[in-house]
Amino acid sequence: MQHLYIQATEATPLIDLNPNTPDALRIEGESYPENTFEFYHPILQWISELIYHRPASITLQLRLFYLNTGSIKCFMDILEMLDEAHHQGVPVQVEWLYDEDNERALELGEDFAEDLDLAFHLVAQA
Repeated sequence: MQHLYIQATEATPLIDLNPNTPDALRIEGESYPENTFEFYHPILQWISELIYHRPASITLQLRLFYLNTGSIKCFMDILEMLDEAHHQGVPVQVEWLYDEDNERALELGEDFAEDLDLAFHLVAQA
């Protein structure tokens, strides 16, 4: 597996997925790409391959400031894949980092968390 690193743009988040550190995967920024499913396709493939190789554990850190509807769907797909890995015995946790003043980001994290069985931590940041 290769390290998947995509620099953030105005409309897409930073993607830092390193197979050598599956306990420190990171996605951060704004997410409203013109073609959401095209942008997230390689990320979904990468996570699928990671799960196939059954790492000792997976931690995904998400710090997202804005997501459009298509991005929310793609993140739900990512989280459902990780939840399935959790059900297959891989320890998985998600850290949802949000600005303590951003009520919408907190609510979105809560919405994601309620549909999952894996460890999902909501972390307020000043």
